[in-house]
Parts: sequence; C-alpha cells; structure tokens
Amino acid sequence: MLKKINMPLWLRKIFLYLAVLGPGLITASADNDAPGIATYSMAGSTYGYGFLWLIVVVTFGEVVVQEMAARMGAVTGKGTADLIRERFGVKVTAFAMLCLLLANMGTTVAQFAGIAAAAELFGISRYIIVPLSAVLVALLVMRGSYQHVEKVLIVLCLSALSYVVTVFMVNPPWGEVVKAALVPSFQADSAFILAVLATIGTTITPWGIFYMQASVADKGLALEKYGLTRVDVVFGAAWGNVISAFIIIATAATLFSIGIAVDSAEDAALALAPLAGDGARILFSVGLMGASLLAVSVLPLSTTYAFCEAFGWERGLNRKAKDAPIFYGLYIGIILVSVIFVLIPGMPLFQIMWLSQSVNAILLPVLLVLVLKLVNQRVVMGAWVNKRFQNILAGGLTVMIALVTVALLVSGVPL
Repeated sequence: MLKKINMPLWLRKIFLYLAVLGPGLITASADNDAPGIATYSMAGSTYGYGFLWLIVVVTFGEVVVQEMAARMGAVTGKGTADLIRERFGVKVTAFAMLCLLLANMGTTVAQFAGIAAAAELFGISRYIIVPLSAVLVALLVMRGSYQHVEKVLIVLCLSALSYVVTVFMVNPPWGEVVKAALVPSFQADSAFILAVLATIGTTITPWGIFYMQASVADKGLALEKYGLTRVDVVFGAAWGNVISAFIIIATAATLFSIGIAVDSAEDAALALAPLAGDGARILFSVGLMGASLLAVSVLPLSTTYAFCEAFGWERGLNRKAKDAPIFYGLYIGIILVSVIFVLIPGMPLFQIMWLSQSVNAILLPVLLVLVLKLVNQRVVMGAWVNKRFQNILAGGLTVMIALVTVALLVSGVPL
C-alpha cells in the first residue's frame, strides 16, 4: 500500500501552478520571438539602456491587458471576436478584424523573416528553409501533432536565458541600468518614436489578446479556480519582459558601447559573444529559430479562429476542409502570403521584423478600446468587471500609444 506523502504547503502550491501552466507561459515564450529579439536588439544597440523604462511601463500594461482577456474568457466562455460581434455589431467587428488581420499578417511575415535570418547565418538559403518550414508547421498543426512539438519549441526558446548570463558576465554599469529603468527619456525624432512603437507593439500584441482569451475560454475553468490562471498570466507577462530587458541590457553593454547598431542577424548574434565566443551565431540562431517556429505555429491559427468566430463561420481542426473551407483557406492563405513576401529578392529581414511591430502598436488602441468597453459591461462580466486601477492603467496605456503614434505622424515617418 502506497504511503501518502506529506508535502509542505508551499511546495504543493508550486506543483499545482506547474500543472496549470498554459497560455501565460506560451504567450511569454512567443513574446520574445523573432521580431521581439530584433526590436530589443535594435533598441539596445542604438539607444543603449534608454528603453528600459519603457519595458517597465509595458510590463504593467501587458499584465493588465492579458489579465483582462483571461478574465473575460473565464467568465464568458467566449473569445474576444465573439463578444465584439455580440456587443458591437457587424460593422465594428469587421473593422476590428481588419486591424487584427493587418497586425497579425505583419507579425507572421516577421516570424518567417526570423526563420530565414536564422538559417542564413549557416549559409542556408531562405528560398529553401522558409517554404520547408511553412509546409512542416502547417502539416503539424492541421494534423493535430503540434502539441507534441510545442514543448520542444518552448525549450529552444529558453536559449533566451543566454542573454541573462551574458549580462552578468559583462557586468554593465548597474547604476546606469537602474537609472534608465526608473527615469524616462525621450527623443523627438521619428526614428526614436518608431522604435518606441516597435517596442510596445512587440510586447503587447493584438494576437496575444485574442489567443489568451480563447485559450482560457476553451479550458472551461471554474471561476473559483481563476486565481491559478491569473498567476499564470501575470508570471508569463513578467517573465517575458524580464528576458526582454536583459536583451536590451546585453546589446547595450556589448554593442552600443563599441558603436555597433544592429542591422542584421549577424550583428545581433555578436551580443552573445562574451558567453558563447565563436558559438554565438549558433546559440543566437537556435533561439531565433525556436521562437519563430513557436510563434508561427500559434499566430496564423489564432487569427483564423478569431475571424471565423467573429463572423460565425465553421471552424476547428476537428472539421474536414470541405466543412470549413473558409477556416482552412484563410489559414493557408496567411501562411502563403507571408512566405511569398519574405521570398521577395532583396527584402531586408531584420527591418521587416521590427517595423511590423510598429504596425502592431499603431493598430493596438482600436482593440484595447473594445476590450475595455467589454470588460466593464456588467451584462457581460457580472461582478467580474474591471477595478478602477485596472481601467486607469489600461486607459493610460491606450492614450500613451495614441499620443506616440500622433508624434510619429507629426515628426514624419522615416523611410
């Protein structure tokens, strides 16, 4: 007869949390994807530690936004697109879905650009690796085999921890680091403003909101157990942004200090040289490839689900293609268009990655306004509506993004 193991309460809580890790961890891992690594590397190598304060701000913003999405999923059992259609009608839904499609298409293109950039560090042509990756990912997802690969990709994403190790090896001026994290700095030129938008857009993503709510809704969690989901969401957002901060610190300490501004994957890989030496390219490319494959496995599918949910079309991988033609057609179409775009001769891969995230940020306020309206309606959320401080933080974030976008338009978009 097996004896009952008496486990300390704190240890039981840790095991319980590990058992429910899900959307928060996946979203955090996908946060530091190819465009994320490109954006943070560009920011750190070009502006030093000057963007750390922004990471602190968007961390709070991401926690609030992702928690709202998770809470709506738990309370209503419905996705974001479904609620938008129910509460705001077809016209608003169509506009919201157009914004989502533009943002997600740009980010999907960026993921394939990341795959191409990682492969080209080894001399493998993008014309081989990008189509091959697209076919492989599509087959894994549509055949339901993706769950077996997901954990492997998340492990590959852990290579981002190498930035943490690198930072402690180079031992940056911690006084400057702390000051940059606490004291905001801003430059009134268009290149800086575009970099600010890219940093916001790669951290708080439109697709992340829809994915988070749909994932929680699909689990059908009882509301009394929502506390564990909240822990997952908060931990995921915070963890992802800690890594983001270390990417900025590492590139600032190793590249900005010697006047190298990241413009390619080869430049970005140099930030890991203190840790990996000649193996920096290998370490960087493994992380970039793993993060890109993880995100490109989730992103087109979450976009397709949201669209079909919004307009009431048949959806789901458990259905045959003839029963859900729009679902499968849209999914394949997003991947196909993204692949073709990346394969255009002379297309600058690193620039695609971070510019796509600026588009994310510009379109984000549209979705944030709708989410805020939904999460404050008692007919939708009952007693689970937003607290005042949540509205202040989310509303402030929305206004900040809108003002930065206006500043970009006034200063002129750099070509």
